[in-house]
Amino acid sequence: MSRQTEIEAMIGRVALGDRAAFGALYDATSAKLFGICLRVLNDRAEAEDALQEIFVKLWHNAGRYQVNGLSPMTWLITIARNHAIDRLRARRKAESRGGGDMDAMADLADAGPGPEALAVAASENQRIDRCMSELEPDRAAAVRGAYLTGESYAELAERHGVPLNTMRTWLRRSLMRLKECLTR
Repeated sequence: MSRQTEIEAMIGRVALGDRAAFGALYDATSAKLFGICLRVLNDRAEAEDALQEIFVKLWHNAGRYQVNGLSPMTWLITIARNHAIDRLRARRKAESRGGGDMDAMADLADAGPGPEALAVAASENQRIDRCMSELEPDRAAAVRGAYLTGESYAELAERHGVPLNTMRTWLRRSLMRLKECLTR
């Protein structure tokens, strides 16, 4: 089962009130959603609060998710980003009480991507996932570790039980294969 299908299934079970699925959904997505909140809010404590509120929203609104061929992460990321922006606006509004230009705050533009950009990003994610699946599993895991989770080459080499230069070669060749696949 693909990661996308797993997350869709978890959301469906959460909509039915399945607490175990909710925990699994949290484990699978909270790091990514927290990163989005932190990037928007630039305050760790506030990002943690926002993440908690987002998962409360997900618990109550999971039934609104519709399988449409796009990544369920796109839906979750949109919820997280919009909630974080709402919190940022509320914070700025509270800070500006008594002397700020309220009209300027109300006109605060959403600098995030629109629906079309999100759809394009979802399509690109599917292409990348397809190309990653063409790599050997250990090479794909190394690429994810190096470029998505930020592991050092030395950490990856140790985890995979190969010399450091072998890991560098794996990553270089894997990136070349990904580039070739993505340009097809």
